[in-house]
Amino acid sequence: MRKKVSLFLFLSGALLAILPLSGNRSFSRKPDELLRQVTGPGLSFSVDEVARFIVSEDSSLRLIDLREPGEFMKANIPGSVNVPYREFIAGDPDIYLNDKKTRVILYGNDDYYSNFALVYTRGLGYNNTFAMDGGMNEWYRTITEARFTGSRISARENALFEVRARAARLFNEINALPDSLKAERMKSAGFSAKKLDGGCE
Repeated sequence: MRKKVSLFLFLSGALLAILPLSGNRSFSRKPDELLRQVTGPGLSFSVDEVARFIVSEDSSLRLIDLREPGEFMKANIPGSVNVPYREFIAGDPDIYLNDKKTRVILYGNDDYYSNFALVYTRGLGYNNTFAMDGGMNEWYRTITEARFTGSRISARENALFEVRARAARLFNEINALPDSLKAERMKSAGFSAKKLDGGCE
C-alpha cells in the first residue's frame, strides 16, 4: 500500500508540473482529495475482468489503448480504440470521456502510461475512467498464454479458464487479420473525425 501511495504521489506531482492545464482544463479536485481517490479501491480492472467483459460483449465499457499506432496495429485487445498517450493528454478529454455511462478502461504495455492517464482524468473530474492492471504484458501472461497443466480442476477454475480461452481466441482472430482490414476496423471503431478536429457532429 505504501508503495502504491508513493507512486500516485509521484504521478500527481509530475502531472501538475508538466501538463498544459489551463482555465478551461484544470484539476477539479484538491491534491489530497485526488490522492485519496486514486489510491483507493475500485479504480482498476484485472485482465481476467477485461477478458470477461469482452467475451460477454459488454457494451457499457470502452477500451482505450494508449500505445503508439504501430504497436496497436501489431496486436490489440478486441474492441479497443487507439489514442496514443501524448495525444490523449494533449487533446480534449471530452472527446473520449464525455459519455458518463460508459466505463473507459485505459491500458498500455504496462501500468506506466495508464496510471498517468488515470490520475489525469480523475483529477479533471472524470469518474468513469479506470486502468487495466499490468497492461498488455499482463494480458499476454494471463490470457493468451493461459494453459491448464493440472490433473484436476474446480468448477471455478474451469469457468475462469474457459473465459481466458475464449478471449484469447478472439484476440488471435482479430490480430490475424490483414493490416488493411485492421485499419478499416480501427476506423469504424474510432472516434468521430469531426469531434477529433474540434467540430460538431
